[in-house]
Amino acid sequence: MNHTLEYSPEDRIAPIPPAESGLTTVVAEPWLKVDQLCPGDLEGISFDSYGKLWFVEAHAPASRLHRIDCDTREDTIVYADPFKRAMSSVRFGPDGRVWIPSVGPNFNHGYIFSCNYDGSDYRLELEGPVVNDMVFDSKGGYYYTNFTGNISEQTGSVIYVTPDHKQQIPLLGHLASPNGLTLSKDEKVVWVTESNAMRLLRITLVPDGGPVDITPFGMRVVYSFMGGGVCDSCEIDDDDNLYVAMYQQGRILVFNSFGWPIGQVLLDGRERGEHLLSTHCVIRPGTNELYICTNDPVHGAWIFKAGAYTTSSLESLHIH
Repeated sequence: MNHTLEYSPEDRIAPIPPAESGLTTVVAEPWLKVDQLCPGDLEGISFDSYGKLWFVEAHAPASRLHRIDCDTREDTIVYADPFKRAMSSVRFGPDGRVWIPSVGPNFNHGYIFSCNYDGSDYRLELEGPVVNDMVFDSKGGYYYTNFTGNISEQTGSVIYVTPDHKQQIPLLGHLASPNGLTLSKDEKVVWVTESNAMRLLRITLVPDGGPVDITPFGMRVVYSFMGGGVCDSCEIDDDDNLYVAMYQQGRILVFNSFGWPIGQVLLDGRERGEHLLSTHCVIRPGTNELYICTNDPVHGAWIFKAGAYTTSSLESLHIH
């Protein structure tokens, strides 16, 4: 019997919590190094209808909007924010425009603005809330997270904006920095990551036809995350599995449609303390290719790539 505690290689960096160590696991590999004006996180990774990959450099004063051709890996700077506001995500509206949330320069006064595909025709769509992420529904309305609050002062919220973009409906309040959010495929469930509480929220909406609201007992804390860092942005796949980026852990946790953890994707190098700042992931439409944006103080900003769950292979993750 060994009477002395001994470290494993990951114990002092980012160990996998025991309850998650048995999950189906694959390793994501580096795919593209991103040139930045200054060090900082990549955020808001998303695909447009043409198959181009978009993301933002999140940190002011060098917040820029990127578009990547996945076949050639050519990087185009579409927009550079002259107002030194930290862009936090990228979404595509039903009008075909690019919509960009912003937490503002100091996380105290945020925005949503939009532009054309080429970055022209800038429009301010919303001002005031500290908008971290947003997602459109099929009617043209959208949900957004107001990224404020902490454990002692839970001032954050989730808001729905009606399709005419004239009315804001509070959906959920008293949150500790709600961060990422996404909709289930049938738009009956809103998923929210609550960063400063390290919780995953599953919100069931009332049936279609009435005002946007939560069903009785429809807000559930389905998972409490463990370890250092925070739960960051989230996305779903075609099977309604949810992928949550774990910031400062260098990994993606995967949940089924009910909120049970079923898998994880580890970024290559995390065991050495590299590429731990994973913020967001997205699946390329029509494929199981999972793209993950991350940053490292030494090695810089990168896009990683792995294989996600697919309908034809529900029991394992595959690397492409």
